[in-house]
Amino acid sequence: MANHKSALKRIRANKTKRLRNRYQHKTTRSYVKKLRSTTDPAVAAEVYKTVSSMLDRLAKKNVIHKNKAANQKSKLAKFVNSLATA
Repeated sequence: MANHKSALKRIRANKTKRLRNRYQHKTTRSYVKKLRSTTDPAVAAEVYKTVSSMLDRLAKKNVIHKNKAANQKSKLAKFVNSLATA
């Protein structure tokens, strides 16, 4: 167990950050799932904007890797564009 006051504080802070990161990551995954299940191009375009922003925010805060965020955004953009053409 931690012996210093600062170590105890780090443990508390890390727990808080972990819970916040898990919540934001799970919410983003839910939005991605919602986007994937959409068949209406107009709705998909709106949801894509939200999801794209969420992925960028997760990457900025190092919850996910920046390349993973870029990869997911690319695949989702391709999906949204395929809905528009179909």
